[in-house]
Amino acid sequence: MRLVQIAQHADDLSRAADFYTVLLGAGPTATFDPPGLVFFDLDGVRLLLDRSAPSSLIYLHVDNVHEALERLDGLAEVVSHPHVIFTHEGDRLGPDGHQEWQAFVRDSEGNTVGLIAFQRP
Repeated sequence: MRLVQIAQHADDLSRAADFYTVLLGAGPTATFDPPGLVFFDLDGVRLLLDRSAPSSLIYLHVDNVHEALERLDGLAEVVSHPHVIFTHEGDRLGPDGHQEWQAFVRDSEGNTVGLIAFQRP
C-alpha cells in the first residue's frame, strides 16, 4: 500500500496555487475549475487543493528549511522557526547520522504546513 493523494483546503485556488508553486518550485499538474480542484505532483503523490476539503497538517521534505522560508518570504506566516528535532540513529525514520530540521508555516489559506530537511551536523 502507498499514499496516492493528500487533500488540502483552499478558499482561493489561484492564491493557493501561487503559494504552492513557490514552495514546491513547480506549477500545478492539473486544474479543474469548476469544481475547484488544483493538483500538484509530490514525487508521485498528488497534492490536491480543494475548496471542499478540510484543513490538513502536511509535512513536506525540502532540501533546506532556511532556504524554503526565504523563498516564502512575505507569502507565509512562520508558526515555528527552523529547529533541530533530533539526530537520527539508524535509518528507521530518516537518514542515519542526519539531523532532522523542522519549521512550520501557515499557507495562504490558513493551513499549517511542516517543512522537514535532513542535514549532517
